Amino acid sequence: MTDVTMADTVWQDVEDGTEALLQEWLVKPGDAVSAGQPLGVAELVKTTHEIVAPVDGIVAALAVAAQDTFGRGAVLARLEPRS
Repeated sequence: MTDVTMADTVWQDVEDGTEALLQEWLVKPGDAVSAGQPLGVAELVKTTHEIVAPVDGIVAALAVAAQDTFGRGAVLARLEPRS
């Protein structure tokens, strides 16, 4: 299982305790995805960022719902290996 998070570089120069908003998911559980594929869109400090798949896999779970907020390092989704 691979955890999907928002890239650490996005959080640089952001004040501790700041949360991002998960605007929308572009995938659903059960979807096959490729490494680098956009999975969703989040907003952090009025800037939108794509959440991308770190590896090829199948979306096992979306851990944060669309329109919910999350903090640095939060697991947003989980991917399982393709069989």
